Amino acid sequence: MRERQSLEKSIAAIQSIENELADHVGLIEMGEEEEDAAIVSEAEAALKLLHSEIGRRQVEALLSGEADGNDAFLEVHAGAGGTESQDWASMLLRMYVRWAEQNGYKVEVQYESPGEEAGIKSATILVKGENAYGWLKTESGTHRLVRISPFDGQARRHTSFSAVWVYPVIDDNVEIDIPDKDIRIDTFRSSGAGGQHVNTTDSAVRITHLPTGIVVTSSEKSQHQNRANAMKALRARLYDMEMKRRQESIQAEHDSKTEIGWGHQIRSYVLQPYQLVKDLRTGVESTSPDTVLGGGLNEFMEAALAHQVKGSEGGSVSDID
Repeated sequence: MRERQSLEKSIAAIQSIENELADHVGLIEMGEEEEDAAIVSEAEAALKLLHSEIGRRQVEALLSGEADGNDAFLEVHAGAGGTESQDWASMLLRMYVRWAEQNGYKVEVQYESPGEEAGIKSATILVKGENAYGWLKTESGTHRLVRISPFDGQARRHTSFSAVWVYPVIDDNVEIDIPDKDIRIDTFRSSGAGGQHVNTTDSAVRITHLPTGIVVTSSEKSQHQNRANAMKALRARLYDMEMKRRQESIQAEHDSKTEIGWGHQIRSYVLQPYQLVKDLRTGVESTSPDTVLGGGLNEFMEAALAHQVKGSEGGSVSDID
């Protein structure tokens, strides 16, 4: 049913584009016949917007992976650096939440560990909606921030790092066997800001997968729900690990084309002494970090998807034109 709905939506979108194209071309022809420059100009502007929409649809056509259409778990982890890195992690989390909301996705916070003074140590969110994993999957990696620290009394420039990892939510029809002997389940008290009436029951759940060492956590109100959430996240992590094994040879070839000096860093965000966000894989840049940190990630995601396809198949989005 989900696949059918997706296909129906794609067909409707293509038909809408065809109708809009015909309408705009007709307006231009009419404007030229009547020598009405205003009508021609308005139709040409609409065609430019339509061209952008077509470009987005072309990128969506690249989302053909087995799990691309699924919901996604997104984790953010602060790197070394204490408060500065923890604040950066919270900025990244907010950026992805805003991106999701702006693009019609629903977000559920699965887990959040607050920093000692500000920000977060780590957090996990569930992004729900069509192609959530397909769009977010290229965001996995290390993100670097350069700015004058608001926590430094001498106003010195600091460099901070945070890691982002994205995993697909696995449909129930995908069988992933997790024997009870392979997991350890611990309960603990949720931590966070609050007063004397905060619920401190041992409701949070942490599941450790002993063969791989993978640890997943959920800290909502219900212990039963937390266990279900954590098991879902564990299944997603194990599925992601298996998919990466299958694609090892392709990934190795793709990785060999990246800048080795940057390691796993995928994007740099410079706020001072100049303003620039640069993707280290694709070279896409923005001189408006506020826009990017406010959720304006589509340009970076589209380029990363095209880069991924080019690295594994020798093609690019431009080949579609």
